[in-house]
Amino acid sequence: MIFSYYVSDDDSSDDERTEDLAKQRRFLRSIFDPLELSSQAFKKNFRVSKEIFLDILNEIEPKFPPVRAKGLTPKEMLAATLRFLAEGSYQNGTGKDFNLAIAQPTFSVAFAKCLTILEETLAPKYISLQMEPNEQQDVRRYFFSKSGIPGVVMCVDGTHIKIIAPVDSRDQHFNRKGFYSLNVTIICDHLMKIRYVNAKYAGANHDSHVWSVCGIDDFFAEKHHRGEDGFKVLVDAAYPSKPWLVTPKRNPAPDTPEAAFNKNHAMGREIVERIIGLLKNRFRCLLGARQLHYTPIKAAQITNVCCALHNMCIAHNLDGPSE
Repeated sequence: MIFSYYVSDDDSSDDERTEDLAKQRRFLRSIFDPLELSSQAFKKNFRVSKEIFLDILNEIEPKFPPVRAKGLTPKEMLAATLRFLAEGSYQNGTGKDFNLAIAQPTFSVAFAKCLTILEETLAPKYISLQMEPNEQQDVRRYFFSKSGIPGVVMCVDGTHIKIIAPVDSRDQHFNRKGFYSLNVTIICDHLMKIRYVNAKYAGANHDSHVWSVCGIDDFFAEKHHRGEDGFKVLVDAAYPSKPWLVTPKRNPAPDTPEAAFNKNHAMGREIVERIIGLLKNRFRCLLGARQLHYTPIKAAQITNVCCALHNMCIAHNLDGPSE
């Protein structure tokens, strides 16, 4: 099954031809409903289940203006947006099962509107650092069983999201790996949920610098100052050493307690690496092999929405993509 963006190669200004193409696209959209796909095909194309899709649609539909973007319905805009997040491509294709005929300029308008609504609606609801007492007990037990380190509730890592060279601040976005990116901070729990994401910092920034300026350190510092010693975070050696940040030991000698500590620390922290891998494999617009052709602000929106959708998939026990 291929989800297609139809883009005319004819730059003619012929009004009749333009109108005929628009009518053809509207007709094609009217006879193809993504919800008629099988559950497996739906998940393959949109990376969410039909249940999640309908839940999102019910939440966001009232927030669209009465005049739709280029005549698209909220369902069509959501389907197009999710399909882009799944693959990150405008390439045309053909298929027997399902096609949604949207011209690229039409998609761009709809995508911008839908993305903003999704970010404003889903991110605050599905991404949160707050934990109930029973959640804290469960997560502490998990990380202690993995690392032997008491009081750990989350772990953190940074990841780069590749973007095209921005018009402004190019040097700030060119990272040490040799490409333009955003340096995204992700904090997770034991259930593979993303508890915090910050995608607004340029790729040249070091992980520790992002942590120190983004404001998130204040959240954990306040917990510590309130006497909540059991609210610690596993971080790598790039981060500062603080009572609430558990870093590995530096340069331990082999077969020492410090070396054993580092091995256990890495076992506890590996879940955040798995989460980042799952996130990028589920929403392949974020993969390193791809490149977001958007401004840093829009790329950050895309990242935030993908993280919220990831958490919805985790809440619904939806497996990651198998292909």
